[in-house]
Amino acid sequence: MGFEQLWDNLNLGLTVAADPGNLLYCFVGCLIGTLIGVLPGVGPVSAIAMLLPFTFSLEPTGALIMLAGIFYGAQYGGSTAAILLNIPGESTSVVTVLDGHPMARQGKAGTALGIAALASFLAGCIATVLVAFIGEPLSRVGQYFGPQEYFILMFAGLLLAAVLARGDVFKALLMVVIGLLLSTVGSDSETGLERNTMGFASLWDGVDFVPLAIGMFGLPEILQRLEDTATHQRLKTTIGRLLPAWADLKAATLPALRGTFIGSLFGILPGSGPIMAPFASYAAEKKLAADPARFGQGAVEGVAGPEAANNAAAQTSFIPLLTLGIPPNAIMALMLGAMTIQGIVPGPQVMTRNPDLFWGLIVSMWIGNLMLVLINLPLIGIWVRLLHVPQRILLPAIVVFCCVGVYSINNSAEDVLLTVIFGLLGYLLVKFDFEPAPLMLGFVLGGPIEEKLRQSLILSQGDFMTFVERPVSGALLASLAVLIAVKFAADSLSKNRISRKGG
Repeated sequence: MGFEQLWDNLNLGLTVAADPGNLLYCFVGCLIGTLIGVLPGVGPVSAIAMLLPFTFSLEPTGALIMLAGIFYGAQYGGSTAAILLNIPGESTSVVTVLDGHPMARQGKAGTALGIAALASFLAGCIATVLVAFIGEPLSRVGQYFGPQEYFILMFAGLLLAAVLARGDVFKALLMVVIGLLLSTVGSDSETGLERNTMGFASLWDGVDFVPLAIGMFGLPEILQRLEDTATHQRLKTTIGRLLPAWADLKAATLPALRGTFIGSLFGILPGSGPIMAPFASYAAEKKLAADPARFGQGAVEGVAGPEAANNAAAQTSFIPLLTLGIPPNAIMALMLGAMTIQGIVPGPQVMTRNPDLFWGLIVSMWIGNLMLVLINLPLIGIWVRLLHVPQRILLPAIVVFCCVGVYSINNSAEDVLLTVIFGLLGYLLVKFDFEPAPLMLGFVLGGPIEEKLRQSLILSQGDFMTFVERPVSGALLASLAVLIAVKFAADSLSKNRISRKGG
């Protein structure tokens, strides 16, 4: 794609994103995302799952622009609670606590917040350019894929999501399998026969996406917060000036650029890429620093690098979703579900069939990043007050919000009951250290994987060697095997080092 064609596509995207309605949806998404990031315990996965029912009545482009704004907006907002209260508002802001809060204790809370916002803005803009440049070539390549290649890609995505997930690999694989089994509930798409419905007529059409999403991500978060009776510490320091000094900006620039590069790579990876990115950035900055002892004591680089990394990862995770129809993480799985419900078929055809949606979404990310800077810095006083909203008010309101949203889809009380059942199941899974994200990925990709497997076997007359004999699918399988071998070898070396130190 030449620069002239790219310019024309971006002009199309600007026309779509600058529509007053889409600007409003972008602003609302960024505002909600910031709020979700600021409030500890309610992450973007839960927020998007809860808000899905309210987007179905919107036009597809506006709905996706708003959901995307919630996702990358939460990366911005999560730093506020991390810096001011030593509590990560969002999982990707855990690393920001290490140096952000010490800066706040030193009376430099405003500087830390300003560095976090500016680093995130820089990373978001650069990562959006990468999405625009990489998206079209990947879509073109994807158009030459057959069912075998798509099956291997989706299978590899699920396997890598389990292998690269935090915690026990076996538990993650088990969650993927349960998600795949849940996707088979309902009528068989080929034969029309009833499958795994246990005699319940309400399951003939399969498990609904929204009750499962809210049940697995929304309600368990609320139940966990109810268990946490500890009161949040109050902010005892002044915010100070929000515009960083020139010395701080100079010290933060290179770490922010390096964090952007690291986050852009991690965002495309299956599994917990956006979560791993800030950790990788922090480790890199500490290794490159002339005085590593400053880290953990209020180093500007320890805020700029991770904040840039988590925002860049949030943006580039859209690449595999929009170009190949494969979600690299749980949030993108929810976005995939939203696109499907809106009648959009994710994959290489999105760019040709829905250019308004594709380029409008990309340009809206630029606009959204600018909005986030304008939202975060001037409204910091409001966010500080919201950090102290009593849970006895906040949590019941969220539960009511969830139930109303689920009921409004089909006007069905059974959907609300199903949400509660999945919520209790999700809570038990979290209590026993099972991640619900691989389950959601398995559920979302279960239908497409089954379809591509059947198509592949029909074309090859039942010969499974078709996945190895075709050059592209065979190369993908070989690459998958190498990646998994490297992962387990690295884990083994790490365990050996730890055991030697312990000995």
